[in-house]
Amino acid sequence: MKRLHIYLLLLVLAGAGFGSPRRPLVIVFLGDSITHGSRLDSPGTQAPPVWAAKYLERKGRDVAFSNQGVSGHTTVDFLPATGRDFPNVVAAANDMARRDATLVFSIMLGTNDSAEQGPNGSPVSPAGYRANLKTIIDSLLNRFPEAVIVLNRPIWYSPTTYNGARYLQAGLDRLQTYFPEIDTLVAAYGGRVFAGDKEAFGYFEKNYRTDLGEEQGHAGAFYLHPNAQGAKALGLYWGRAIERVVR
Repeated sequence: MKRLHIYLLLLVLAGAGFGSPRRPLVIVFLGDSITHGSRLDSPGTQAPPVWAAKYLERKGRDVAFSNQGVSGHTTVDFLPATGRDFPNVVAAANDMARRDATLVFSIMLGTNDSAEQGPNGSPVSPAGYRANLKTIIDSLLNRFPEAVIVLNRPIWYSPTTYNGARYLQAGLDRLQTYFPEIDTLVAAYGGRVFAGDKEAFGYFEKNYRTDLGEEQGHAGAFYLHPNAQGAKALGLYWGRAIERVVR
């Protein structure tokens, strides 16, 4: 009788997913210089996607990933019909594809869209930002119908940000108008697209002096790109967001 009870318990646990291996993850990160890890000594070992993958591996996941962050790029650059980056995203997903794995596209775009002047298509309106993301998402799901899309909010930058592109306070204000557009998209897809990180913006606003590198621009010192400590923090936010979505 005792053995029967143990057997029945094992069946219940198996049905609940306990004791069964979780699917491997194949993750493609779409983004800009923040995703790429610009200004880090070694983006290949320090960029946020590296830390996101390490976090998930510590949680017992088998992870392969591709960092498709491109400095200075916007949602316009990732558009399938006219953008420069979409073919590289598709190629990365195809190169890593595995039948036994869950394909995840982790997206954080919007920083360069929000600029007053400089990056391709900027300034991008909130409606334009939503439309661009929708086009990118629809094209990804058309090619990879079983994929999971995770939309992360862009992170804070200082209102003095003015390097080769002009952001300033107007850009920072515009950036935050993108947040409701992300939420609208998530709701519209009914479970095919998921909300990612929403906390890193506030984290960097509070900890910019320790986690963002100080740079000099046309309006004095500014803070835009995570340093090594900030890149790790951001990667952990992304890793936790993926963990919440992919069980």
